[in-house]
Amino acid sequence: MPYNGASNGSGVGGAVAGSSVSGGGATIVVSEGPQNKKIRTGVQQPGENDVNMHARSTQNQSQQQALMNKSNDDLRRKRPETTRPNHILLFTIINPFYPITVDVLHKICNPHGQVLRIVIFKKNGVQAMVEFDSLDAATRARENLNGADIYAGCCTLKIDFAKPEKLNVYKNETDTSWDYTLSTEPPLLGPGTAFPPFGAPEYHPTQPDNWKGAAIHPTGLMKEPTGVVAGRNAPVAFAQQGQAQGAVMMVYGMDHDTSNTDKLFNLVCLYGNVARIKFLKTKEGTAMVQMGDSVAVERCVQHLNNIPVGTGGKIQIAFSKQNFLSEVINPFLLPDHTPSFKEYTGSKNNRFLSPAQASKNRIQPPSKILHFFNTPPGLTEDQLIGIFNIKEVPATSVRLFPLKTERSSSGLIEFPNISQAVLAIMKCNHLPIEGKGTKFPFIMKLCFSSSKSMNGAWNNAANEGMIEKENDGDIKVEIYN
Repeated sequence: MPYNGASNGSGVGGAVAGSSVSGGGATIVVSEGPQNKKIRTGVQQPGENDVNMHARSTQNQSQQQALMNKSNDDLRRKRPETTRPNHILLFTIINPFYPITVDVLHKICNPHGQVLRIVIFKKNGVQAMVEFDSLDAATRARENLNGADIYAGCCTLKIDFAKPEKLNVYKNETDTSWDYTLSTEPPLLGPGTAFPPFGAPEYHPTQPDNWKGAAIHPTGLMKEPTGVVAGRNAPVAFAQQGQAQGAVMMVYGMDHDTSNTDKLFNLVCLYGNVARIKFLKTKEGTAMVQMGDSVAVERCVQHLNNIPVGTGGKIQIAFSKQNFLSEVINPFLLPDHTPSFKEYTGSKNNRFLSPAQASKNRIQPPSKILHFFNTPPGLTEDQLIGIFNIKEVPATSVRLFPLKTERSSSGLIEFPNISQAVLAIMKCNHLPIEGKGTKFPFIMKLCFSSSKSMNGAWNNAANEGMIEKENDGDIKVEIYN
């Protein structure tokens, strides 16, 4: 019968190791192991070479089996101990868009058993360890919370058993650690309590025993913190229905030598809360910005995309494919020697931190006339022009509003064109200005005016009215409709 190399396991092609096949006056002997195939003419009895070959084959099989057993033993020895049940759980928070505090973790864990200690650390993203009073409580919490979203669409929980047998808490702090065995007053957030940057969360009670995280409770364990709201004065072009948009945007076309995180913050904070800003090392003049929500990104795209800045080109803004920005531990330095990454979630200069504060912001497209407020009461027009000259963004005219109190001043400032006004926002928004007889400087705040001329802006401001309000220790002027 002729040799058929393509036959299946029952023919020549599938002959098992150590077997012999005769055909055409030749004997083919195939033995275990590489390079052990011999072709001999004629019919021969197994000789000494074949016996030795079989001995080597048996030895190879023994060695391979020993290696497999050793490998299995090594795998058993190297198996991570985190799979061993423990009364301490390791929480990894994926996409931590909202702040994670000990109070938030206590609220979602406490229904499953008594919580003894919580420690939060942010070395590699956001992680935490939660110590329960028993193994049953920890197991129950892990079964019910693993894979769930604390808030809808973000702050997803990945929970494993931790290695430590006990957590050490050296100081009770709401942001990092808490020992509930030492304090009978856990740091619960009540109505009206500040919860930077978005306000206090509201807890959803845990579902029955068959509840398995976000699949059964798609809205998340807790309601989103209040304060991330849309502006009421400008129409927003929302994404089409069914297209899930994140809160991260790309900003292209900035001047590589002069741009930095604070200057970009000064511009985009006019349209929503800013969480994080990161400049890209591989693409000069490009940054990623995580805003408070997708609506804020929509506002920035609508009002800031393709606007000129200074004497340079135009900047482009678009949605990013990423849903959040991870913390950068060691950011590289920009040409002005400032870090390329900065966190802004706790910044008081965010202007949408509460519904009341957000409602006072006027969402306007860029214009060559700016409102300025929260400046020293004794500031003169010449002094203000001098400040902008120092920053190399000269203004053409300034008009101060009449003072209603002696606590701060405000007014209008005009620039030659929109590009210079945008540059002035980036350079001078939130600029500290020393006041006479004051311990702390005034933080000047800028925003775009809705008028195209100084007279029109003046009349609009007079009709709207200016009021003064104390906010976080600063006196600032805000505009009401």
